[in-house]
Amino acid sequence: MKMQESAEMYLETILILSQKNHYVRSIDIACELNYKKSSVSVAMKNLRENRYIHMDSDGSITLTEKGKEIAETMYERHTLIADWLIYLGVGQDIAMEDACRMEHVISTDSFNAIKMHLKEIKK
Repeated sequence: MKMQESAEMYLETILILSQKNHYVRSIDIACELNYKKSSVSVAMKNLRENRYIHMDSDGSITLTEKGKEIAETMYERHTLIADWLIYLGVGQDIAMEDACRMEHVISTDSFNAIKMHLKEIKK
């Protein structure tokens, strides 16, 4: 089963927020993504039921190993694609925006080819 783009974005956002803060709550995710708290609550319920996150009694959200693996994959794709676009001359804001969309649809083969190409040109 392929994970939906929105679930990948939530997991990536949790990862990014957890690197900045000691804990992540639904409200933090809602503020970061500019989503309604009710929408985030529904998404967190789905992620929790599918064992991508754990939420403790005080509402603090952590990624499970399964969730962390997906989040790290999305984050790597996002940063590498954005860096590549910037290298090609795309402005930073547009590169970040485009990378956010591209990270969810690019195949593993294409991503790995770009990654290998960038390693080669950086030698």
